[in-house]
Amino acid sequence: MSAPSENVAPPPDDTLRKDHELLVEAVRQAGAIALGHFRHQPEEWEKSPGNLVSEADLASEVCLFQHLCRARPDYGWLSEESVDDIARLSAARVWVVDPIDGTRSFLNGRPEFAVAGALIVDATPVAAAVFNPATDEMFEAMRGGGARLNDEALTVSAAADLTDARLLSGRTEMQQKAWAERFPECTIHSVSSIAYKLALVAAGRFDALISVWPKHEWDIASGELLVAEAGGRASTAEGEALEYNRPRPKLPSCIASNGLIQDALIKRLSN
Repeated sequence: MSAPSENVAPPPDDTLRKDHELLVEAVRQAGAIALGHFRHQPEEWEKSPGNLVSEADLASEVCLFQHLCRARPDYGWLSEESVDDIARLSAARVWVVDPIDGTRSFLNGRPEFAVAGALIVDATPVAAAVFNPATDEMFEAMRGGGARLNDEALTVSAAADLTDARLLSGRTEMQQKAWAERFPECTIHSVSSIAYKLALVAAGRFDALISVWPKHEWDIASGELLVAEAGGRASTAEGEALEYNRPRPKLPSCIASNGLIQDALIKRLSN
């Protein structure tokens, strides 16, 4: 029998399965809380210039923290809405969550937001859940166990080159980076939540996500695992691996695709 490939993850063990089930349930319940505020004008304010937060974000975070950290008190914690506790750097397993990714769309009544959570081990996501409660879409994955949408297996698209490729990016980045000129043979679509965008790539609805702007770990971790377990690939715009639970939890960029067009995207972005 030949040795397994280094790139093939081992099958999930019982600990990972239980952690994954816990994460999915926590994200689902947090999503229900967010949905209860959706289109009901929750209180909102700026936590920094141009950076909105709402009472729904905070309520969702409380739900996630109570479910995940009470059940696993020795795990680390990193969230968009919490003060960073550097104790996570010495934890063997770390929860990384975004209580509502796409807050501005959420507050504007657009169903382009998601509750996102991932479990990080050795700088790598091993369990993930991205839930859009407005569309009732639960995307989830375990390393070595595949990715699913509402219990149906996910597979990335089969686009083999950039001709007619369907790309995702953010509205502002699309305008400022002139993606239409950089990728003239592609169609480019905007969706607000990057976690949801990554989930849509994993589902094969789009061929790739491009973002050369810095992203926080909580924006990317869950979606990267979804893409990988659906057969795709994610990296920085320079093709480097994405690593998590770092002292400064920010990534320089994120390119995610079905894998077949990843190198072509990286090459195009380098020109």
